[in-house]
Amino acid sequence: MTLRIQKSTEGERVTFRLTGRIQAEQVPELLALLRSESSAHRITLDLEQVRLVDRDAVLFLALNEALGSELKNCSAYIRKWIDQEQNAR
Repeated sequence: MTLRIQKSTEGERVTFRLTGRIQAEQVPELLALLRSESSAHRITLDLEQVRLVDRDAVLFLALNEALGSELKNCSAYIRKWIDQEQNAR
């Protein structure tokens, strides 16, 4: 399974609905998408359909949350892993 990204815009908020798994290979693409939107919009990453992540993906999610992106519908195991990474820094 690969990563699928759907974008929706509502006012000043852009939501990226992610489906599948997020691995190191997808992080540069996600970074580029977020960079293109972050200056003009608030970003939400909807993780409801994300089933698998690797450490690079977790670090990416933790960093984006720290920079102000909202992580929505994050599974318990991903949330716990993000919190552990943030606490370790």
